[in-house]
Amino acid sequence: MQSDRADSRHTGDEDDEEDQPLSLSWPESSRKRFTYLFLLPIVFPLWITLPDVRKPTSKKFFPVTFLGAICWIACFSYLMVFLAHQVGETIGITEEIMGLTILAAGTSIPDLITSVIVARKGLGDMAVSSSVGSNIFDITIGLPFPWLMFSLTNGFIPVEVSSNGLFCAIVLLFLMLLFVIISIAACKWKMSKLLGFIMFLLYVVFLVVSVMLEDKIIVCPISI
Repeated sequence: MQSDRADSRHTGDEDDEEDQPLSLSWPESSRKRFTYLFLLPIVFPLWITLPDVRKPTSKKFFPVTFLGAICWIACFSYLMVFLAHQVGETIGITEEIMGLTILAAGTSIPDLITSVIVARKGLGDMAVSSSVGSNIFDITIGLPFPWLMFSLTNGFIPVEVSSNGLFCAIVLLFLMLLFVIISIAACKWKMSKLLGFIMFLLYVVFLVVSVMLEDKIIVCPISI
């Protein structure tokens, strides 16, 4: 009972800290100072340009913060893709491999962090739906919207997408989704360590097969 109360107080303290407005004051502990300096290049421009809606006087500016956050995400995404492309060219890794590994991890880590935060608050449904909804948003908005803008600004020229194993990778993705559903059902719809191990194993299989398709180690019968 005492440990449960201590955990609840600790969780409550964390929630209170998260709900507080952002402060750029110098931290006291060494670990927080390192985190402060590490995140300062990202946090400082956000602090300058976006109203902090956790302040009572700034709550009415939430549309500005929402749209501004989307704009900053676009800027950071562009920088991430540009730097990943330069690193891949420097060390001799193709764009497809960089997208399957580095960029995939970089874009999924924020989803992981948000899912963990809401899961600790007892909102497990929100955590699971966030992981699904983010991928749907990427496919239906993240990909076609830039292509649409490119076509509109270049006389409606279509955007050609080519890949050595794109068709087989899409089929493999659907198979992975089927295996994920089967794995969750086999674990009686509970998030267990066994289910986590199965998910990790499925990701490794998908990554290995996709890389082999891109490097033409495995030849896809249908080429796009």
